[in-house]
Amino acid sequence: MRRCSVLASPQPVAMSDTATSVTRRSTLDLGPLRARFAGELITPADRRYDDARRVFNAIFDRRPSVIACATNASDVAVTLEFARRHDLPVAVRGGGHSVAGYSTVDGGIVIDLLPMERILVDATARRVRVQPGVTWGELDRATQKHGLATTGGRMTTTGVARFTLGSGSGWLERLHGLACDNLLAAEVVLADGHVVTTDDSENADLFWGLKGGGGNFGVVTEFEFRLHPAGPVLIGGLVLHPGDRALEVGRFFRDFMRDAPRQVGAGLVLMHAPLAPFVPLPLQGQPAIGIIAAYFGPIEDGAAGLAPLKDLASPAVDLIGPTSYVDLQAITDAGNPPGRRNYWRSGLLTELSDEAIDTVITCSPTVTSPASVLVLSPIGGAVADVPDDATPISGRTAPWLYHCYGIWTDTDDERHIGWVRATERAMRPFTTDGVAMNFVSDISAGRVRRTFGDEKYRRLQELKAKYDPENVFRLNQNVTPASP
Repeated sequence: MRRCSVLASPQPVAMSDTATSVTRRSTLDLGPLRARFAGELITPADRRYDDARRVFNAIFDRRPSVIACATNASDVAVTLEFARRHDLPVAVRGGGHSVAGYSTVDGGIVIDLLPMERILVDATARRVRVQPGVTWGELDRATQKHGLATTGGRMTTTGVARFTLGSGSGWLERLHGLACDNLLAAEVVLADGHVVTTDDSENADLFWGLKGGGGNFGVVTEFEFRLHPAGPVLIGGLVLHPGDRALEVGRFFRDFMRDAPRQVGAGLVLMHAPLAPFVPLPLQGQPAIGIIAAYFGPIEDGAAGLAPLKDLASPAVDLIGPTSYVDLQAITDAGNPPGRRNYWRSGLLTELSDEAIDTVITCSPTVTSPASVLVLSPIGGAVADVPDDATPISGRTAPWLYHCYGIWTDTDDERHIGWVRATERAMRPFTTDGVAMNFVSDISAGRVRRTFGDEKYRRLQELKAKYDPENVFRLNQNVTPASP
């Protein structure tokens, strides 16, 4: 079994039976919890505490009173009971990637699901059962042994759980839909500690809410996904051009994706070229525009299908060719290590007009950190096939999505956040409501309502009143319970 935190020290330490809340300045008696908890409890008195409380986004330096490293659904249930009894806020952590900081809390309890790492692949039925501590890299490696995959995160360190509950956008989405569209069933620990199973026929209302409604209704302790043939070898990779070619490349990519089959998953990235051996020395660290693309189908079809991207004006870097699905999934890992500071904004685009492309390109040179990126991502295909009322997610018919990812290492947060917000303001004329909140920092109650739309938000409120009337699960893109 893995230790509670991926960054934790390997040294075993004794744990205190009391914990002092940083914010409440009170002492908790952990004896009753310890007596019923099978996993590990980490408190501020433990040497491993600072490593165990660390999350992906370094903006959030919070100090929970207890980190409860759960090993099963029972551990989750007894921790929730303890938290309710002591009126402690609860944060739930899977991969710890929550850009909005929902994976940690000051003075409360973090239910850390990382030790729950079981993966069971049924290759014949093309299904996989997976616990919430699993990352997409781990799941991909397990399913690729059978040449199978489901839509997963574009970073291998992203956790399966919150990614899926918030929608789940990945390279396979145009062919097979979002991660939540491939969810077949789930085991859920509710706020009152009851454990239920849910799918399209059992607790179907809750199942609907899980598919994009975030972590509002319970702690999912097992997911079951549909799998699809993909890989293990495909055609994919990166082409990179100098930044002064952004306008030409951007409009070409827009037109290319207009006619591209669903088998093509791709994204356009305005970035600083990495300081890597595969990048020509004069381009390293300089403004650049890249296209990441993959073809999910026969190799010969992929080579022909992606050839126009390779032929566009002799790119400075051309890495599109035979690659493994696992390596494709890791293609952005090097540029997104844990421990940097992050602030994100995203928006659905009603169309990718020349004016929208011009605006993105205009915003890019004002970037305040070389690690920050702007992304244009085509959607459509299988994402748009799902009926609007089938999940809480809105805006499925939008053809494009933009991401503005502010990423930096210094502490001048105001300056970097200012660039992201200025970019969002510039893009507002081209956007519509409905973007999945996985990609958004600093989420207001009004934004949550607008994202789901009034009708779906009311339906989610009714579910919240049924399954979490006291709003125990409020550290998320929160839906408030409907009034009695």
